[in-house]
Amino acid sequence: MTQITFIEAHGGETSLDVPDGWTLMQAATANGVDGILGECGGSCACATCHCYVDELLMAVLPPPSDGELGMLANVAAQRQPNSRLACQIKASAAMAGARVTLPEMQE
Repeated sequence: MTQITFIEAHGGETSLDVPDGWTLMQAATANGVDGILGECGGSCACATCHCYVDELLMAVLPPPSDGELGMLANVAAQRQPNSRLACQIKASAAMAGARVTLPEMQE
């Protein structure tokens, strides 16, 4: 398990122990984190799990795939250099203590 903190748009924080291999979208939706919709169920087809990753995650994540980049072009909230889709980020021990900020809107 890896502890990840989700920072909701209204400022609330939720720290979760995420099983290794789970996506951050799975963890957020399974635990009622406000701000991650995941309408496509994690198939990288809707961009409703847009998030902003912290520097720790930026350093350990591989670059986004072409499919993820295509979906990030359609996000509802402002896209930033650290924008990613939570459905494409699988938890691992290297991510322990990471913080993920959620945008004000997903659709």
